[in-house]
Parts: sequence; structure tokens; C-alpha cells
Amino acid sequence: MLVLSRKVGESVIIDGRIVVKIVRLDGDAVRIGIEAPADVPIHRQEIYEEIQRTNQEALTTGRAAVPRLSRRPQPSPTVPVPSDPAL
Repeated sequence: MLVLSRKVGESVIIDGRIVVKIVRLDGDAVRIGIEAPADVPIHRQEIYEEIQRTNQEALTTGRAAVPRLSRRPQPSPTVPVPSDPAL
């Protein structure tokens, strides 16, 4: 494991395409920002472990696997605007 010291506003770059930036310190918690391509899944460890456990369960019990979550919000549908000026 690589252990680094970083200050607020400083970053670490992984593989030339993932940027991990120290955003803020809140007491004993560190707030980080991660910039990565959309095809790179990013999860908190406890969420990743739950996904792995659920998928393993699905393989052994025949339940459907948890679908991959989209990182980008989907655009909301547009509401058509009436073309009649009297409306």
C-alpha cells in the first residue's frame, strides 16, 4: 500500500486518468473528490463488498444480480410546449 500525505487542494493522479483530490477536512474525516472516466466504477468499500456478496449469492441461489448503477444522471423528459398562442 502506498501511503501519501496531501494537503487540502492537493491531488493524486492514478494511471494518468483518475484524479483524487483532497477537498476538505471535517474533524477526523477527509472529504475527497474523484474524477474518473465514466467506464471506471467507483464505490465506497462497504458498498463494493455488498455488491460482490449479492452477486455471489445470485450465482448460488439463482437470483438476478444487482444491476450496475449509472454514474451519470439521466436527462429528465421534456414536456412539449403547446404551439397555440391562445394557450
